[in-house]
Amino acid sequence: MTSGSHTSTIFLVLRRLRTPLIVLILIFAFSVLGLTLVPGPLDANGVIQRLSFFHAVYFFSYTATTIGFGEIPYAFSEQQRLWVTLCIYLSVIGWAYTLGTVFAMLQDKNFLNAVAVQRFARQVRSLREHFFLVCGYGETGRLICKALDELGYRAVVIEKDETKVGDLELQSYSADMPALCADAGEPDTLLFAGLNSRYCRGVIALTNDDSTNLAVAIAARLLAPSLPALCRAEHVETVSNMASFGTRHIINPFEQFGEYMALALRSPAAYHLLLWLTGLPGTTVTRHRDPPVGKWVLCGYGSFGKVMTEALENATLPVTIIDLAPPPDSAHQWIKGDGTGAEALRAAGIDGAVGIVAATGNDVNNLSVVVTARQMNPGLFTVLRQNHVANKALFDAFESDFTMVPSEIIAHECLALLTTPLLAPFLAAVRKADDAWAEALLQDVTSRFGWGVPMVWSVAINLSQAPSVYRLLMRHESRLKLGELLRAPVTERPDLDCRPLLLLREGDPPRLLPRLDVEIALGDQILFVGTDTARKELGLTLHNVHTLKYVLTGQDSPGGLIWEWLAARRRGAQSSARN
Repeated sequence: MTSGSHTSTIFLVLRRLRTPLIVLILIFAFSVLGLTLVPGPLDANGVIQRLSFFHAVYFFSYTATTIGFGEIPYAFSEQQRLWVTLCIYLSVIGWAYTLGTVFAMLQDKNFLNAVAVQRFARQVRSLREHFFLVCGYGETGRLICKALDELGYRAVVIEKDETKVGDLELQSYSADMPALCADAGEPDTLLFAGLNSRYCRGVIALTNDDSTNLAVAIAARLLAPSLPALCRAEHVETVSNMASFGTRHIINPFEQFGEYMALALRSPAAYHLLLWLTGLPGTTVTRHRDPPVGKWVLCGYGSFGKVMTEALENATLPVTIIDLAPPPDSAHQWIKGDGTGAEALRAAGIDGAVGIVAATGNDVNNLSVVVTARQMNPGLFTVLRQNHVANKALFDAFESDFTMVPSEIIAHECLALLTTPLLAPFLAAVRKADDAWAEALLQDVTSRFGWGVPMVWSVAINLSQAPSVYRLLMRHESRLKLGELLRAPVTERPDLDCRPLLLLREGDPPRLLPRLDVEIALGDQILFVGTDTARKELGLTLHNVHTLKYVLTGQDSPGGLIWEWLAARRRGAQSSARN
């Protein structure tokens, strides 16, 4: 793959410079030949002197390169100087032609693309750490890359827009993220980006073009079937096509928010818990009031509007729809308009409504709808669609109850599925749980960790992720309880600042909120929530046998054979002194 790119670049250069190089070679050969044939001055014996081939090549080499050492090995005759003058002008013409061709080649877009691909492939090839392949660096891609960088992951980006690629290079990421301006829908581009690399952990297709995302999904399925692929799709046909190719995770931001809204209507605590666990690192979740029960008004019956209408109707809430082109549908109450004026809102019964959904694709219109509606009914519960992250300041100033940002929803889902796969079954259980259970858990974890988005991670009790625990259990020396594993490896704190959320064991049903006295078995998968310090300290316990011994027994054993021998001698000396 990469060798082919290297070869093609070389051949492209040679092909572009073929004629200039031939011209230079011919000028050089013609000049050297003439210098060997043109007679020079007479020597002391009256014999005509002539330049040897070596001297002719040597002289014309430094003359044609404008260095100029002088006439050697003797002063030239008039005939030789006349010939050299001709050769000088020929070489100037040849060099001018060659340099002009070189400068034109350096400005050629195809050549620059070939060089960029070559450099990009070299950067990807040199990666020696896990990375995610991100296709599309729009608003969602930017959020994903920022979150991955904060979590310590690398990203390789493919973006068709050259301006967005330049924007990525200006970002202050902690590590370089290779980026290529190309079409992610082409399989060769994905291969160049490291699709088959052993360090690639997943593919994320986030472009605004469903066909491109579909092409990425198909390529990932066929070229890297074991690699998790997460793709964005906004049309039902695309979703069905992706599913037929076995795409594991398909995200429709509108349907996702519809599920959030339905969950908020049924179980507000479960909704806030889900939002808290899947938030972007470094952000804080604010708990808002719960959606009220009563009549709702919806403005804009597009993709998002249809999903929201279905969510409200599933909760048996009456909905009046405002749209510029209402369809002949007797199942809903329609008002013709855009909702930005008071007339349409008044006709929809905004005075007696409990909530309003601004679902158009225009941020300005959505803000105008909710501002006008709030003036007519100050107590309205507002659901506001924000199409562009750049307008965040305006939407924050309004303080909507719900703000739907498609890019953030996709980013949340991507991070939850790819960085912590074990979180998906837990969130599925949360969606099915009753509100009382969710409320109790929410109060417990937020009182302990606050409303800042926590660290969520999973651990598998195997040789790669927990070698010290794995070897202990393999020796059958003792039984290990979950609570014992969560002791802090420092004396200042008795326990780690984390909480187990889920335990999966082969052959057993999932255990939600497992008890601390449950015994750990080989192959167990455990989901935790807590602080980053707790995650690092737990990792130390899982990987270091001496840390594990200290956590279980309170005895601080030195590491290494020499230090263990010295510690044994010290204990023996102390014992002898006491006796």
